[in-house]
Amino acid sequence: MDEGLVEGLQKDYTTAPITEPERVMLDYVVKLTKDATKVSPEDHKRLRAAGFDDKGILQITLIASWFNYINRVADSLGVGRSS
Repeated sequence: MDEGLVEGLQKDYTTAPITEPERVMLDYVVKLTKDATKVSPEDHKRLRAAGFDDKGILQITLIASWFNYINRVADSLGVGRSS
């Protein structure tokens, strides 16, 4: 794994050495994570313009949503916290 890429993504994905489609995807995922009610058809248009089809957009949405869900469940149950 490219340690520089990992470090760049952890620090700030907007300046990390990733492709434009990857950046558009991460912009969408961040928006979805912060407030899914703010996601609009314009966001989907940007994803399509970056090369994602409807199936890809659905997959991105489902995966990001699942991670958001499972992290909230784990956080609320104290998973990973020391007692």
